[in-house]
Amino acid sequence: MITPPIAPREPHEIRQLGRARVDAYAWMRFIPPSGTRTLDNLPPRLRGHLDAETRYARDLLGPLEPAARWFRERLAAGAPDVREPAAGASGGWRYHAGLPEGGSHRVFSRTGADGRTQRLLDEAVRAEGHAYYRATDHQPSPDGRYFAWAEDVIGDDRHRICLLDIDSGAIRILVASDAFGYGGFTFSPSSRHLFWIWRDEHSRPTRLYRSPVEGGEPVLVHEERDSAIFMRVARTAADRFVTLTLAGPDTGEVRLIPAGAETDPPRTVRPRRRGVRYEVDEWNGALLMLTDADGAIDRKLLRLDPVSFTVRDELVPHRAGVPIIAVRPFAEALVRLERAQGLHRLVLTHADGRETRIGFDEPAYCIELAASQPYGARRVRITHQTPASPPRWVDVDLASGRRHVAGRADPRGFDPGAYRVERLEARAPDGAMVPVTVLSRKDAKGPRPLLLTGYGAYGIAREPDFSWPAAVLVDAGFRYAIAHVRGGSEKGARWYQDGCRGRKRNSMTDFIACARHLVETGHAEPGRIVAHGVSAGGLLVCGAMNSAPELWAGVIAQVPFVDMLNTMSDADHPLVPLLRPDWGDPLADPEAYDWIAAISPYENVRRVAYPPLLCTAGLKDDRVPYWEPAKLVANIRHRGTGDRPAILVLDPDSGHQGSDDRDRAFEQAALFWAFACQCVGVPVPPDGAGCS
Repeated sequence: MITPPIAPREPHEIRQLGRARVDAYAWMRFIPPSGTRTLDNLPPRLRGHLDAETRYARDLLGPLEPAARWFRERLAAGAPDVREPAAGASGGWRYHAGLPEGGSHRVFSRTGADGRTQRLLDEAVRAEGHAYYRATDHQPSPDGRYFAWAEDVIGDDRHRICLLDIDSGAIRILVASDAFGYGGFTFSPSSRHLFWIWRDEHSRPTRLYRSPVEGGEPVLVHEERDSAIFMRVARTAADRFVTLTLAGPDTGEVRLIPAGAETDPPRTVRPRRRGVRYEVDEWNGALLMLTDADGAIDRKLLRLDPVSFTVRDELVPHRAGVPIIAVRPFAEALVRLERAQGLHRLVLTHADGRETRIGFDEPAYCIELAASQPYGARRVRITHQTPASPPRWVDVDLASGRRHVAGRADPRGFDPGAYRVERLEARAPDGAMVPVTVLSRKDAKGPRPLLLTGYGAYGIAREPDFSWPAAVLVDAGFRYAIAHVRGGSEKGARWYQDGCRGRKRNSMTDFIACARHLVETGHAEPGRIVAHGVSAGGLLVCGAMNSAPELWAGVIAQVPFVDMLNTMSDADHPLVPLLRPDWGDPLADPEAYDWIAAISPYENVRRVAYPPLLCTAGLKDDRVPYWEPAKLVANIRHRGTGDRPAILVLDPDSGHQGSDDRDRAFEQAALFWAFACQCVGVPVPPDGAGCS
């Protein structure tokens, strides 16, 4: 018998809005006075407890190593060759990226009209000597001379911006630290400047700077005072403007800097107004505004005058239940990605008003517009995939709509025809019909062990995409299912709103309804369902675990948002001001306090027998700090009545996301799947017969 560490309970009373609660594990929270959190700067008692958690996890999970190795070997043996073919030319060059054979980090290259290929960035080289490495926002300059990217070598989501001079091969650090990735920088249309966003001491993006590409001091362009606003900077499609988008869940504002006047102050298109969001691009001599104004909750598309910003006309009207996800303008046609009946479709709009709709005949699939496509391209590159079909790159002719498959990312030895994808609907307790996507082997007969995953937050849809680890789990005898619960946007903005604030419990009851429906329809076996969720998906699955602990054979919660009431009561948290429209404000609103207190997983651990729980955490995570899962695990050990383990796996080198390394991703997936197999009671056999 391996004894878990018992965390000391130190009652800490918190009084708030006339309410009182006791947090016995508040002592686990640690924010260093300066710098990044590391094992070495933790208080001794906290370091001792986390070290004990690490030893316990190692001792308890160690016996799973043969099964984990079985999964790792299969993941590595069939890993897809992810090398996207070159897309539309920009300045005579076609840019592409992918994993080299046997590699676990990406290589970025470009190919000229003469067939000559230049290697721009090998992330494996950049990652050398770093325990953590993740890069994002890779982009060439408009003139083709430079290639830039943001990279995090610490794990705390605070990036530096790197610039390659392609002519000389020299790499410079243009911004040394505290830059914001994920839409946080862009070249100016002239390629002479880089606009980039700075993160403050709370890791919030709050300032836009302009730096000369050839060197010089940065110039402050805009400073945002509202902590509930996030920033994004980009260029419009035809490179006529730089756009600064200032947005929260329920407000937005766009400011434009025109090409040819890159050092001028930005102009505001529409002043921000609570309850109205919008984005701006350009097409065919006009500005485009994608907005939810005037009750258009699933968004409409307007044309604006590029000088006065007045509305010219309505290009695409609002259609309830058919959300417009994105628009991508090209000289030949305007491309929009929207969702109908819960699934994606592409629509081409021509200058004369004609429309061409492009869909796919599968029960569940998703398509994505490839990034960085030149305005003058004759084809739009999309990525199409299903849970049973790996990503394929499809070029769609903008004039005719004809499709051409440019390449595939097929795992070695993988046969899509051996799998079945189903789209089901589960009835929630209030009568809502919740979509469920199920992946099985075609030769699977009768109920099977099931892994059910979901997200359900921030209006982010959990798409029915291809997952090579999921396919390997299915080969081992499982079914794999995605619950498209409320809080996401799978059925439009109303679906999202019905999983927010006082209606957040709908996400959990939807997830439970999906699990029970899969049992009733013969897809799953009672007592052999493992729940899986990441971040806000961890809130989903741990909330469902509290509500119906008997339903789950096990729960896997990656960096889970589970200390909800305490986190949303922390005004200094990087995301709290931004996310109050989604969750509510327990510092100012008694009703919000009460509904958050009623569903927060940490606050609602009961005197019941819990299933085995595996939580992960990144020590440097400031979005969902390590203490959230650490406190949940400690509380379950204290209050739970059963003898099933609650395990915390702490990564001392990562933040909210793991290092961008395919080998590490496979290692984590292998551990999760080995744990899932143990939870359903059947070990993975070495002959590959599976967990049946």
